[in-house]
This record gives sequence, structure tokens and C-alpha cells, in this order.
Amino acid sequence: MKTITIINTRCANLSSVKFAFERLGYRTEITADIQRIQSADKLILPGVGTAKVAMNNLAELDLIDVIKQVTQPILGICLGMQLMTEYSAEGKVNTLGMMTGKTELLADNHLPLPHMGWNQVHYQPDNPLFWGIEQDSHFYFVHSYAVLLNEHTIATSNYGEDFSAALQRHHFYGVQFHPERSGKNGALLLKNFVENIK
Repeated sequence: MKTITIINTRCANLSSVKFAFERLGYRTEITADIQRIQSADKLILPGVGTAKVAMNNLAELDLIDVIKQVTQPILGICLGMQLMTEYSAEGKVNTLGMMTGKTELLADNHLPLPHMGWNQVHYQPDNPLFWGIEQDSHFYFVHSYAVLLNEHTIATSNYGEDFSAALQRHHFYGVQFHPERSGKNGALLLKNFVENIK
């Protein structure tokens, strides 16, 4: 059985992500142990809070280079996805740089921040992360900063402006929404990541 390894960034509700995978029948662990991360079947990079705090935590744990060099599929969730890009305006901090792109404050379009609640996601057809999920399905978001559209965008959403709802570069995947809080669509996306991403 595959083991899902959740990287302990010290800045996320790790238990909710863990329970989401366990509900699907997967063995799951939370760890900051470098050897466990390097030998994992699949990796999750979660995050809640600010990019600067998250990067400081990863530096203290000696995990920055470890995460950048993983060879197995890894899924960044919310802040975890933003950390995969090059730079975050939230704290003006360089991030992991696993793919191009920058995280910016959502534009002031007379909408409240954070963007919180259910919103539609439009994905690129045939991407295995979204297999079996109806186009323009709703997922649950909580964020004030977003990755602008770029060459790695595989799904978009709109909150006054279009932003990246999901990113992919090679075996690096990220989603801005919270699949663990997105009902059956979120559960199917997590299952797709485990079963269909090589």
C-alpha cells in the first residue's frame, strides 16, 4: 500500500489533510524527517499562514533543498502551492522556485478579502489530477494572495480576476483550494493524485 507523506511545515492544519487521505483508505504520516520524505511514495506540501513564516520554518528544518530535489510526485495545497513558485509578495520573500510564477495580493475589485468559500474551477482537459471531476466544479478556497496565470497554470478560478487554481510542472503539482474541505470533488482529486500521477 502506498504511504502518503505530509511534510510537517509547522504552519498548517495537518490533521485535516491526514484525515482526508485516511478516509480514502490510504496510510498517511506527518513528518519533517529528511529520510522519510526522500523515500516517500507521494508527498504533500501543506500550508496555512504567511509565506515568510513558512519559508523560515522550512529553513530551520533544513528542508528547502530536500523539497526542491524530490523526484516523486508532490502536491502543494494552498500556501504550499504558492511556495512552489519563485516569489511571494506576502512578506516579500523568495520561495522554493520549483516552477515559475509569483504570488500577489488579489486585486481590489470591491470584493472582500480573504476570498473565502466555494468557487468554480476550470481545468485543462485530460489532466489526470482532474479525471472524473465535472468541468467547472466547485472547490473550497481561503486565501488573499494568489498565483497569477503563467505557463504552469492547469486550472483557473475567478475572484474579480482570473488566478491559478492549480499548477503543474513535471511531478510538481499545486492547488490553491483546499481539497480536504471540498467534499466529493476534493476527495476525488486527492485519489487522482495518489492513483493516477506517476
